[in-house]
Amino acid sequence: MPRLRLALAQTNPVLGDLEANARDIIQYTRMAAEKGADIVAFGEMALSGYPIEDLALRPSFLAMCRDRIEALAVELNEAGLGDVPVIVGHPDGPFEPRLFGSSNAPTAIAQNSASVLQNGVVLARYAKHHLPNYSVFDEFRIFIPGDDLLVLRLNGVDIALLICEDLWRDSGPVSRVLAADAGLLIVINGSPYERDKDDVRLPLVTRRAEETDTIVAYVNLVGGQDDLVFDGDSVVVDTAGTIIARAPQFTPHLLVVDLDPEEASTAPLPPDVHRVELTRTTGRAHPVLEADIAVPPSDLEQVWNALVLGLTDYVDKNRFASVILGLSGGIDSAVCASIAVDALGQNAVYGVSMPSRYSSEHSRSDADDSAERLGLNFSTEAIADLVLPVETQLGLDGVAAENLQARIRGIILMGLSNQHGHLVLTTGNKSELAVGYSTIYGDSVGGFAPLKDVPKMLVWELARWRNAHAIAAGETPPIPENSISKPPSAELRPDQTDQDSLPEYDVLDALLEDYINGGLGRAELIARGFEPAVVDRITSLVDRAEWKRRQGAIGPKISRTAFGRDRRLPITYRPSAH
Repeated sequence: MPRLRLALAQTNPVLGDLEANARDIIQYTRMAAEKGADIVAFGEMALSGYPIEDLALRPSFLAMCRDRIEALAVELNEAGLGDVPVIVGHPDGPFEPRLFGSSNAPTAIAQNSASVLQNGVVLARYAKHHLPNYSVFDEFRIFIPGDDLLVLRLNGVDIALLICEDLWRDSGPVSRVLAADAGLLIVINGSPYERDKDDVRLPLVTRRAEETDTIVAYVNLVGGQDDLVFDGDSVVVDTAGTIIARAPQFTPHLLVVDLDPEEASTAPLPPDVHRVELTRTTGRAHPVLEADIAVPPSDLEQVWNALVLGLTDYVDKNRFASVILGLSGGIDSAVCASIAVDALGQNAVYGVSMPSRYSSEHSRSDADDSAERLGLNFSTEAIADLVLPVETQLGLDGVAAENLQARIRGIILMGLSNQHGHLVLTTGNKSELAVGYSTIYGDSVGGFAPLKDVPKMLVWELARWRNAHAIAAGETPPIPENSISKPPSAELRPDQTDQDSLPEYDVLDALLEDYINGGLGRAELIARGFEPAVVDRITSLVDRAEWKRRQGAIGPKISRTAFGRDRRLPITYRPSAH
């Protein structure tokens, strides 16, 4: 018989909805108990949702979370689940303010914590030690770090507990796991999805298992929270680093696995290690479980699933009933519409074609084709008669006249949004946002940008993947082939194409990758083979467009460096001469 049956609950909390999140915790604990689990663990901040940002500085919110975790222990007990130890992530506090630096200004009053609930009480708490202060995280500012390693003894096994970043750092609590001779290490996480992140995350889990000679169980949140998408992908690896259980990505899941960790040592614990004894009184006569090992999908399918889940949860958690977007017949709007239908269903998606006097016949027909393939709600609102009086009265021409067309389209979408309660989706991609090729208050209007972190070349890759996926399933490809194959154009003047003023998108995206994600300077970019004039023009466009990006809609982060919290640069900036 296995020494321990572990359940990892990969849940999708709604930030701030403590009651709904608590109900989920009770439901998953019941499922775990029915499967004979000896212990169940939930993700980082599973009670409150994550990240809580400056709610961590609000005493009333922290008090509600503390009261709710204590009430949850009672509710689990009253539901007949009190015998099962439950590990739940939540914010704890308020505590006496921590002084930040030498300024003597009080700041953090909370800890990023995990509580162990059993028999109606909170038996133990563990506070996260390492508080990330990079990328989308600013936990060092809002949390007080923990000190001790917590070890739970259950069924003759010592179980160490860590929270997310604690696993990534060589020093601190992870260095004490081996010294404590734990047989199992449970790590609760709120780790957002990034493309290829599993190339780093899984090897880390494997390495820690080998270094500490411990089975490592890694449980992650799932779901969208503003611009972040948590992908789940919870995993358990043995002491040799072999995967023995793995949850699917982008969906809630209860992962249950039988383990046979080493028996707890009788040696005294090292300093800064706190142990709590747990007991289980119910019987454990259950047949050995079959391995539950999900196979991750392909790279492009993972990206698509992240974009779909990010949109789904933004709409649902903010209680929108529907979305609306402009359908131009181009690749970006066609891909956005397909994502929206996959996320919300065709009845909740409204597409609007807004042809101008410069719109080509194929653009109109491609927009019609896209709407028909997807089966969404579709209407046409021509803009020529709306543009002309404003253009004439103000005497606009050139770029000003081009931008007016985009702004009239924005007025139409926002008017329909206000009238019917739709969330407006803006369809711009990362390449356009990088160089400022969008009209502020025009095609940039909207509350959510599904392609905000998707470069143009990847948009095309996703379109081809989605069509191939549909064909493999015996379905109609959702994206018109002509939208994929024709040269991209804003069609704001006769015969306009994007490449009138930009390099080919494969060159542009490669340069943007090196400049934005890689942080390379002019000399380094030229050494990479980019022409000096192209480097100067594109980097200047990127720098000058920061003010636009500050006013743009949020969208799901899929890369290491997304616009927004990942990349914080001044708007007023005059670089030195090259």
